Amino acid sequence: MPIRDAKKRITEAVSSWGGITLAPHRFGGTAFMLGKRELGHIHGDRLVDIPFPKPVRDELVSTGQAEPHHILPNSGWISFFLRSEADVEHAINLMRKSFELAKARRASAGPT
Repeated sequence: MPIRDAKKRITEAVSSWGGITLAPHRFGGTAFMLGKRELGHIHGDRLVDIPFPKPVRDELVSTGQAEPHHILPNSGWISFFLRSEADVEHAINLMRKSFELAKARRASAGPT
């Protein structure tokens, strides 16, 4: 069962962070972008997919904070199914983790 307005609430939260833009995702849904880097995407009010470095992904999965990606289970991607109201805030926190990792990576790369 989808969580009412989950996509809207997650999109509003993530869009408020500096430098985030929205783009259509090639498999449907809305992608959250920081420059050319995808921070993750949302499919309606039901599912968020987010890429992480493999060690981070493994920790999130092993601690039950996310599931392996529903199509690419051996990749660095996670899937997080929105099943309750509390899941909306958790999805935002997972997206924030992706955002912070992307910002750190940009900073360590130096000026372009």
